[in-house]
Amino acid sequence: MKKCFIALFTFLILYQNSFAQNSGNNSIKILTQKKGVSIRGLAVPNTNTIWASGSKGSIAKSVNGGVDFEWMQVKGYETRDFRSIYAWDDKEAVIVAVAAPAIILKTKDGGSSWYKVYENADTLMFLDAIHFKDELNGLVVGDPINNHIFLLRTIDKAENWNEVPSSYFKMPLEKGEAFFASSSSNIAQLSKEDFLVSGGLRSRLWINGEAFDIPILQGGKSTGANSMAISPNGNNIMIVGGDFMKDTSRLQNAVGLKLFVKPNSNQKWQSKKIPYWKIDENTGLPNGYRSGVEYVTNFILIACGTSGVDISKNKGKSWELISNESFHVVRKQPDINAVFLAGAGGRIGYFSIP
Repeated sequence: MKKCFIALFTFLILYQNSFAQNSGNNSIKILTQKKGVSIRGLAVPNTNTIWASGSKGSIAKSVNGGVDFEWMQVKGYETRDFRSIYAWDDKEAVIVAVAAPAIILKTKDGGSSWYKVYENADTLMFLDAIHFKDELNGLVVGDPINNHIFLLRTIDKAENWNEVPSSYFKMPLEKGEAFFASSSSNIAQLSKEDFLVSGGLRSRLWINGEAFDIPILQGGKSTGANSMAISPNGNNIMIVGGDFMKDTSRLQNAVGLKLFVKPNSNQKWQSKKIPYWKIDENTGLPNGYRSGVEYVTNFILIACGTSGVDISKNKGKSWELISNESFHVVRKQPDINAVFLAGAGGRIGYFSIP
């Protein structure tokens, strides 16, 4: 009897530890929900740790691969919407609130307490997204201030932030060009390059302060690029968006770009025309507006939006709808061909690539 009990106990522990990794092979598994909370910030620093942030000062965290989630509210910030989050591990993370006053907070104790690392009371402030290229160096992009891109940089693990001077940008924003705070993924970095994608009346890819035209839907306030992802090998970039007011439209809602004209360590951008591959508008584009995109491998991508979730297994040249469920943001689970997704109603889901 004792041996049977030990065997059963061992099985239950193994099942619990592998639940998130082995569930959802054919569908998106909902792991947790929170009524009245919208989640747009998602960070997965390692296989077992998941952080999510959103409205009402809400933070969700799992340390066992999504089996269990702890929900918290940031004390003193219960009315703020933290649409961006970055985490180093299960203890250390940084969150960014949209709207004024601009606030960036950091925790070193797993979310039990938070301290302010940046504040800006300018009433025009609206911080959109955060990204780190390594442990120390990160960027936060915000809506334009006085027609200039607002960009913050840290070199000390988010402890201090400094505004990037306007001289960094080699050309001005165009009328109606801004940034969307839809999934904290309109910003990316490589070792030597900073990338931004703008949206609205004008939608462009910005590389080290220079803007490049991209063939994505634009011209309306709700159109343009919302999210970008760089392939693990650094060779390609996928940009998604569309029109979030027409979220089932497939019109020009994605574009795949080749990052380097001549792949070498001293690559210089040769032209304002970045090579991109043609996506068939009838069969190849995602099945609606998409606010988030993520590379799982160099070939496999997942894109999500309010009208559903798509998978591509050929670098984004064609897409297959895998769910009609609404999600705002998607992040890869490290070391596993799987992703976590988050959206309205505090829903956090899990999808393992078949």
